[in-house]
Formats: sequence, C-alpha cells, structure tokens
Amino acid sequence: MDIALARTFLMVAETGSFIDAGRKLNITQSTVSARIRVLEELFGRPLFERSKNGASLTGAGEQFQKHALALVRVWQHAQLEVGFSGPYRDHLAVGAHATLWDGFLMRWISWLRDNIPDIAISASASLSAVMIQRLLEGTLDLAIMYRPGQPPGLTIEHLFDEEFVLVSSARARSRRTDSNYVFVDWGPDFQAEHAAAYPELTNTAVNLDLGSLGLDFLFANEASGYFPRRLVKRHVNRRRLRIPPRARAFSYPVYMVYPEARDEEAYEPILVGLRRAAERLI
Repeated sequence: MDIALARTFLMVAETGSFIDAGRKLNITQSTVSARIRVLEELFGRPLFERSKNGASLTGAGEQFQKHALALVRVWQHAQLEVGFSGPYRDHLAVGAHATLWDGFLMRWISWLRDNIPDIAISASASLSAVMIQRLLEGTLDLAIMYRPGQPPGLTIEHLFDEEFVLVSSARARSRRTDSNYVFVDWGPDFQAEHAAAYPELTNTAVNLDLGSLGLDFLFANEASGYFPRRLVKRHVNRRRLRIPPRARAFSYPVYMVYPEARDEEAYEPILVGLRRAAERLI
C-alpha cells in the first residue's frame, strides 16, 4: 500500500475534515478525496461518514486506523534504519517510561556509545501499551517499563524494583496540609494504590504529569510529593529534601522487554550493559 494513502487517512481522522487534512498535508482537497476513495475501493467499504460538519470514522475506519498507524511507523523505522546503514553496523530503537530515562537509562546510553560505538541509537519515551505494540510490529527493539504483563512473542526480564517515597521540601517541624501536597502522576498503578492509601488526597490543588520535573516545584515551594528514591537520594543526603517518618512507600518492578526471536549475539552485549546499569541502582 502507498504510505501516502495511510498518512492521508490518518490526517483526515485527526482533523475530521478533508479540507483541513489537505491544508496540513499541503495537497488539494480533491487529492485527499481521491486517496480516500482508493482506500475505500481497496477495502470495499466506506472508511468515513461524510456530512456538512466534516468526516467521522465508520466502524471499518476505526478498525483500519490502528493498522494505518502501524504502517506509517514501520515505514518511518525502515527509513531510519536504511539511513543509518552507512556509517553504523546496526541500529537500536529503545523505548521506556519517561521517568526511567532520568538518572538511569541516559547513563546506559552513554555506556553504549563508549562500549559499542558502531551502533546507532534511537530513544523514545512512551506508555507501556504503545511500546508493546511497537515491539510486536518490529519498530522497537527493546523496551523498559513497569509491569508489562505477558505479551506473546516477547521475553520479559526483571531489572530492579522502583521505590516511590514521599519527600518534602518543608521544614521538619512544619505541619503537612493537603494544600501543600503535590500529586505527581506516575501511572495507573500508582494512581490506584495512592487513592487507596490516601483517599483524602484524591483532589489536590496541584497535579503534575511531569515526572521528575516535578522536583523543581518542590525546590521552589514548601511542598511534598512522591518520587523515585533513586532520583531524590542525593537531595535527601544534601538535606534539600527530607523523607517524613512513617510515610508509606510504593514499589513497582521494572522490566526490560525484547523479542523472543532475535539475534542473540548482537543483543547480548546490549542487555549485559543494561543489567549492569540496573545493578548499580541497587
């Protein structure tokens, strides 16, 4: 299939308009209509409901949307790997939760560059479901995540346990109130366990979906919130932050996930380096 057809379909789905899709793709509305018509003829059914208000996906369109996304991703991955094929022996696409890059995986990337300099590296931050899908599609070679489940065709290996602890920038004798508590969103598992442990803190004044960047708020204000222990350890040692006594901690296992069918000779040095990086955190 022509990748331009898939990209045009996705743009119409995103904008809800043939006209707006054409503007964003820098093509005419008639070209957009012609491309969608080709797709609908290929599938033998309409992909969009047209109306004076725009275009919305039909049931068939919703089914094709995930495949169109996969087609575009595979094509982009192929372009990337072919582009790297000259100066580098291989290309490694790595995905992880944003939190895991800070203070852990970026150091591992540095180790890779020093020890395996003939491979190119593409790094991304994403959600678990997206990374699993990309691993199955073949557009991701390695993912590091919390609680990945048991996806078929993939190997799951435990790296370490991530502990989230409550830290505060307020003075030790200051009384913690709901108004100076910051809820930092570390994902659905943390949300559920936090709500069960602290039902009174389900509607806080400040909610941050910024990962470790939320520490900047604590440094600028007398506030408290949950963060990975590995990220706050040095700040606690320097007394910029403190861990209140008797505060609950939350622990989540971290895994690396990679294809069962792989070039073991090429993968093993990469995985060994990642295991060693995880050991240094313990």
